[in-house]
Amino acid sequence: MFKDNTSVPTLKAPPAGQERPASNETLLLKAYRLMCLARHMAATYEANRATCKYVHSASSGHEAIQIAAGLQLQPCDYVSPYYRDDSLLLAMGFTPEELMLQLLAKAGDPFSAGRSYYCHPSSRQEDKPVIPHQSSATGMQVIPATGMAQGVRYLEKTGSGLLRKGSGGELPVVLCSLGDGSVTEGEVSEAWQCAVLWQLPVIYLVQDNEWGISAAAAETRVMNAYEYAAGFKGLERMQVDGSDFEKSYQAMQAAIQYVRIERKPMLVQACVPLLAHHTSGVRKEWYRPAEDLAAHTRRDPLPQLRQLLLGKGIKETTLAAIDDETAHTVAAAFEAAAEAAEPDPQTVQDHVFAPAAVVTETGTRTPQGGNKVVMVDAALHAVEEILQQYPEAVFFGQDVGRRLGGVFREAATLAEKFGDHRVYNTAIQEAYIIGSTVGLSAVGVKPIVEVQFADYIYTGLNQLVTEISKSCYLSAGKFPVQTLIRVPIGAYGGGGPYHSGSIETTLLSIKGIKVVYPSNGADMKGLMKAAFLDPNPVVMLEHKGLYWSKVPGTQDAMTIEPDRDYMIPLGKGRVVQPAHPKDVQHGNSICIITYGMGVYWAMAAARAFPGNIEIIDLRTLYPLDEELVFKTVNKHGKCLVLTEEQLNNSFAQALAARIQQRCFRSLDAPVLAMGALNLPAVPINIALESAMLPTPEKVQASIHELLAY
Repeated sequence: MFKDNTSVPTLKAPPAGQERPASNETLLLKAYRLMCLARHMAATYEANRATCKYVHSASSGHEAIQIAAGLQLQPCDYVSPYYRDDSLLLAMGFTPEELMLQLLAKAGDPFSAGRSYYCHPSSRQEDKPVIPHQSSATGMQVIPATGMAQGVRYLEKTGSGLLRKGSGGELPVVLCSLGDGSVTEGEVSEAWQCAVLWQLPVIYLVQDNEWGISAAAAETRVMNAYEYAAGFKGLERMQVDGSDFEKSYQAMQAAIQYVRIERKPMLVQACVPLLAHHTSGVRKEWYRPAEDLAAHTRRDPLPQLRQLLLGKGIKETTLAAIDDETAHTVAAAFEAAAEAAEPDPQTVQDHVFAPAAVVTETGTRTPQGGNKVVMVDAALHAVEEILQQYPEAVFFGQDVGRRLGGVFREAATLAEKFGDHRVYNTAIQEAYIIGSTVGLSAVGVKPIVEVQFADYIYTGLNQLVTEISKSCYLSAGKFPVQTLIRVPIGAYGGGGPYHSGSIETTLLSIKGIKVVYPSNGADMKGLMKAAFLDPNPVVMLEHKGLYWSKVPGTQDAMTIEPDRDYMIPLGKGRVVQPAHPKDVQHGNSICIITYGMGVYWAMAAARAFPGNIEIIDLRTLYPLDEELVFKTVNKHGKCLVLTEEQLNNSFAQALAARIQQRCFRSLDAPVLAMGALNLPAVPINIALESAMLPTPEKVQASIHELLAY
């Protein structure tokens, strides 16, 4: 049952000029005009369904709370709307035509250039709050939004010049809007935990219309968002009648003032009617009983506001004039949007990635007098140098903070050197660890994060796929996500089925991210620096069996440590071992294309074939150095692609197929691919583990097979 509760903790006095009366007639008339705009827009879309052919939702019934929120946000703020928030966007200053250009997927769509749905904004307009890319996955925006608040808090603590402030010096807030159905998502809980734990300046505005598509609230939840939030100690909360504009304005005024001054999180549950369809393609009459529709109609915010204005002495003719003016505005905007140019199909591949920052190898790979380091120390030193050079850089994940410094000691002493505000632990929350980097990147913080083992990345894939990988493309280049995600990977020494997996094929199926996989200390440091500076999301796979060169035959993973300026551009492979020119000339050579631990299996196997084997270390799996791969295969005519992954349907098999297609005329033998046995997991027993994985002996057998052609 709805309970009006707009009380919040006692606040400090707001800065001068920040108070805004909720009952003045100018404000109410402005709200009325915005509400009329939104309602005419919804009616226009419904009346022109053939033209409005792409799926969309409307805010009908939700307008009062959305307008109340949007009118009080400042350009220094950050907003994460959801797909029913067109009234919120209107109140923030976006025009009907701007929204309609996205509705009709036109070239002039200011948010996505015709790539995304209606009311999926992304904006960096200086006179409006920042809105990063918004997805359709309900509840998924809560982690990126909380990441924005996490970033704002960091910029505050460090006195960074990147911190946006209001004209009066006001500190920014983050508004995260979501529907009530999405609150049941587990990732919402992860975000709320972090918001309370770190005391982040974020408002969660839950618009509760008691429907989740065709499922009523009673079918899908045992409590509403207000009741659920009570379990998050320290999350202030309030309820409000979201159909009443005055109450909504007062509630949002209190919430924004509280968060802007106290720098603590708050939840606002606004109970609203749902007057529109779920979407244009899922019609309300298909599943909602007539009595439910009638009950929601009785709470329509537009006639409520109209009656309030009439009661305050506003003339009927004034309101009629507003209604007429907004109808003409919407009609003109719709006509202009409908006639606007379609996107050029030639632009379909634009904005997958932002331009790379590092395009040439720089610095000194092997400085004179340098000392050899193991891979884990090369990574540690790279991160330390990054933190020294870039004050906006942070590093967090499970157990990487003070005391342990990572389960592999890959972050040892970093928290002591740079402070707990820059290097710190998180809870066991892979989704938050990965997804929060979207928000951190949007505010200018440069995150390095770690997933403790590759086997545990799967709970973070939702954020990696839905939010991170699509952000640059669907925002038309405005919001590439600059993040470096470190992932220890691979099998050795009886690590067992949940600490030994290979995940590169899963990652490489995701378009819009880069994947690197160094095999030695020098490459680790050079790639780490370049990956950090890349404006795009990079996942760095680090074979834990190579960290200390403890696995027999991997001593070459220890290298002279490069200087601090050394960087390797992503997408450049390396010739680890060339074949002898005479063997190549006489057709007695093959090439092995590999990466990670495969480099050392290949090197060990090649000792039995002196001069016959050329080994390519890919180093970056995406972007792939196709030029080097195809040039090498064409030179030798025989190729083995070697991976640690289970072979069937793997990246290695896909690469072998591409080689077969591109190098067909140069091949003297089928392209072979070798990988682990096709088992569901790596067994813990060392003998069973060895039986599953490639070995130098198994690689030798494939070499024999190829050389026999």
